[in-house]
Amino acid sequence: MFEIFDRLGDYVAYNLFGLDPATPLAAAVQFFVMDISKIFFLLALIVFAIGFFRSMLTPERVRKVVAGRSRKVSYPMAVGLGAVTPFCSCSSVPLFIGFLEAGIPLGVTMSFLIASPMINEVAVVVLAAAVGWKVAMLYVAAGLTVGVVGGLVIEYFKLEKWVEEYVWKIQMGNVAMPAAASGVKQRLQYAWGEVKTIISRIWIYVFIGIGIGAVLHGFVPEAFFLKYASADNIFAVPAAVLVGIPLYSNATGVIPIVEALLAKGVPIGTVLALMMSVAAISLPEMIILRKVLKPQLIATFTGILFIAFIGVGFLFNAILT
Repeated sequence: MFEIFDRLGDYVAYNLFGLDPATPLAAAVQFFVMDISKIFFLLALIVFAIGFFRSMLTPERVRKVVAGRSRKVSYPMAVGLGAVTPFCSCSSVPLFIGFLEAGIPLGVTMSFLIASPMINEVAVVVLAAAVGWKVAMLYVAAGLTVGVVGGLVIEYFKLEKWVEEYVWKIQMGNVAMPAAASGVKQRLQYAWGEVKTIISRIWIYVFIGIGIGAVLHGFVPEAFFLKYASADNIFAVPAAVLVGIPLYSNATGVIPIVEALLAKGVPIGTVLALMMSVAAISLPEMIILRKVLKPQLIATFTGILFIAFIGVGFLFNAILT
């Protein structure tokens, strides 16, 4: 199905630019053209299809679905809804306030906020197209587990004292939530709007990710990764998590880097740890959450994810390497 994109990359690199296929530059250009055409095609197609069905789902509905559930139900439901409702960072604050106002525990709320940026159906499909469904499903399983465990840890230590006082005083009626679209025409318009909005918001990260992936693919020798990022190097996974924190992107934007690293022989656990770090511990997200969380809770939240991602990396390296 995706051979057309590979052929397009070949044509641009070898025919249009006349590059020697044996050179690193040719390999980098071929990778860049192939990946950029494939990923943007998949993004437009998948976002439109999912946007049509998501037009019936709003943050307010998500809040109502989770409210009043038992712990055994609310945690899996929170991370599951977080995975299929990747609301943008601007929705984090009203969602957080709305969840707490509805009586949803802080731990469950944080589970949702962990899963939402880290896992979404668009990234999963694009990841599967790039590196296979096995890796995509491992990423989803790890992300859901981290979401549940992170929320449980926050609940266990009863960290409600580190939520800003004004949050507990706000009534949900004062927090504006977008309405759902109704009718086929409105939903189609909503879906097309989602395509334009999401692509306009993330295209730069996709370009940067593909550019980095192309450089890794064409210019960095496999021996480098085998030496410094092998499963035998105990510092490789923590380093991958640390590198991912300042590289703000989303799960889709980091996929080209994942694809290039796996092709170079970097262990899957190390790559997944990097991807989760980039997607879930973003500096802009932490800045936005600072409006409702005190620094102590933000530091605890980041620390929990940091340790969890390292654990995920080591676990998958041990099992699959």
